[in-house]
Amino acid sequence: MPDIAAAPSPERIMGLLNGFQGSAMLKAGIDLGLFTEIAAGAGSTAALAARCQASEHGVEALCDSLTVMGLLEKSSSVYRLGPDAAAFLDKKSPAYMGGMAGFLMAPEMMQSWSDVAAVVRRGGPVGLANVAPEAPIWIEFAKGMGSFASFTAKMMADLIVKGGEPAKVLDIAAGHGLFGIEIAKAAPGARIVAQDWPQVLEVARDNATAAGIADRWTTLPGSAFEVPFGTGYDVVLLTNFLHHFDVETCENVLRKSFDALGAGGRVVTLEFVPNDDGISPPLAAMFSMVMLVSTPKGKAYRYSELDAMHRAAGFSNCELVELPPTPQRLVVARKP
Repeated sequence: MPDIAAAPSPERIMGLLNGFQGSAMLKAGIDLGLFTEIAAGAGSTAALAARCQASEHGVEALCDSLTVMGLLEKSSSVYRLGPDAAAFLDKKSPAYMGGMAGFLMAPEMMQSWSDVAAVVRRGGPVGLANVAPEAPIWIEFAKGMGSFASFTAKMMADLIVKGGEPAKVLDIAAGHGLFGIEIAKAAPGARIVAQDWPQVLEVARDNATAAGIADRWTTLPGSAFEVPFGTGYDVVLLTNFLHHFDVETCENVLRKSFDALGAGGRVVTLEFVPNDDGISPPLAAMFSMVMLVSTPKGKAYRYSELDAMHRAAGFSNCELVELPPTPQRLVVARKP
């Protein structure tokens, strides 16, 4: 008898071809506040339609689809949040990720994926790479990605402080600023210098003020490749930065970081780091494709590549640190 379980099925291919529909439905639920209203107790179609100011027919179709996707649960025509939605899509949850949709599904981002075959032929992008560094989309990035980064930032801060409480920290391309802010919260004597474009730093400044550490937090506006960093830092943070650039550019910013550190100082690099096989873990492995369509020469670098870059810049004692359950890894290296 033939192995029916092993028979080819079009379901995976259909799901991939229609994948944009799932993203659009998720964003609709976020935009309508659907997940937050369900968490607050509005479980029926009528109640959700009233609170979300939408049609009952539309709410039912959306909620049924989100249930099929595993984000909602349905019993006797009443909807409840599934575990993932409860943790990450309720605006009152400390791990809320809904703000990411504004950046990840911005027109500029979507346009960069409009012709991936052309990107592959060219070996580079046609869209987002041409967006000016000070474009409003980067402010959207700083506002939207903070909640996603907060858990990782706390883990990093704990690891950094355990390795020796820093007094002076440089947060390169700080964005929302949470990586430096969490260090300041974990190390009461630490002073943070946040570098980024001026408009983006205003988002980080608001976060520093809300965290109660603004008196130990200062800014360094401008390009990371042009603005002088200064010297005497105990820790330099390079969070989600190197993957935008080629090896030569990465080594240059690492050398600049090396010069900014005092003896024994650490550079802490956060990245999506694929294994040497190039196909695992899944999110990190597929991130190179994200960089191909959105940066001129970016890549998700493997640890062997990151280690070589750090050592070329003068660092020693490089170490790869896992950050479960997050999809990212740290490379921690010291200045001799």
